Amino acid sequence: MNPIIKSVALSVAALALATAAHAETVKQGSDDGAVKTAATESHGKPTGQATAKKESRGKASKSAHGGASWTYSGSNGPDSWGSVSAKFAACGDGTTQSPINLTAAHAAGMSAGNIDFAYQPTQLRIVNNGHTVQVNYSGGSTMTVEGETFDLLQFHFHAPSEHAIDGKLADMEMHMVHRNAAGELGVVGVLMNIGAENLALGEIWQHMPREATPERLKNRNVVNARDFLPHNANYYRYMGSLTTPPCSEGVNWFVMADPIEVSREQVEQFAGVFGATNRPVQEVNNRLVLAPYATN
Repeated sequence: MNPIIKSVALSVAALALATAAHAETVKQGSDDGAVKTAATESHGKPTGQATAKKESRGKASKSAHGGASWTYSGSNGPDSWGSVSAKFAACGDGTTQSPINLTAAHAAGMSAGNIDFAYQPTQLRIVNNGHTVQVNYSGGSTMTVEGETFDLLQFHFHAPSEHAIDGKLADMEMHMVHRNAAGELGVVGVLMNIGAENLALGEIWQHMPREATPERLKNRNVVNARDFLPHNANYYRYMGSLTTPPCSEGVNWFVMADPIEVSREQVEQFAGVFGATNRPVQEVNNRLVLAPYATN
């Protein structure tokens, strides 16, 4: 067998085993006030476009999970998450952690496959969970990848981005969190760079709670996750983890290759409430990363 093909085949097999081994863990940690997430690759740290100041990192981002608190800075920051609670051990010991730096050097000579989004409008159900703005989604919206369907549960934001592309961070990143019938998570990452005002984001930002709150239903406001997808559905695919404690592994990641635009004021509004809310990029550890593939 050709050595390259053999290597890819072994990587695919390893990913399948990892998914099975962590399926139950993913179910336990799938409520993503727990899915979040840029910077210690062997070839250097990503360069950020972040407007969120480093000194404000983790503002309003302290939260309790199982009696343990974690933040984005200080003694309970990302480097210490694995020791904050035994439930967070994967944050320190995991081998397929997210986010990562996506580069051509890591991408296998295979396409990421076809992806189809069937998102429907939903009434705005907004939460400040202490770490980010989260919009909970009503049922009936799905993503299908190579015949596997995932239901959209919620989406939320980070500033700056958590994933990097070729070592460079975007100004923000949106995570659309899905779950399939087997309980496995699929998260779509959309990078967001400063440019024109984003009207869809503006509809959400005008209702952004400045303090941690339970869900608020805005009956007169409708949002559609499709409005946040880039025109080209090119994406990177890899197996990773939640990017916040408990950092459960076995998460299917689909990171869109093309960014969308948001205004500087919109980034600053988010950063003014939450500060910097991104986990540093984690080691790739020879994982299989599939390259962008253009869909219809």
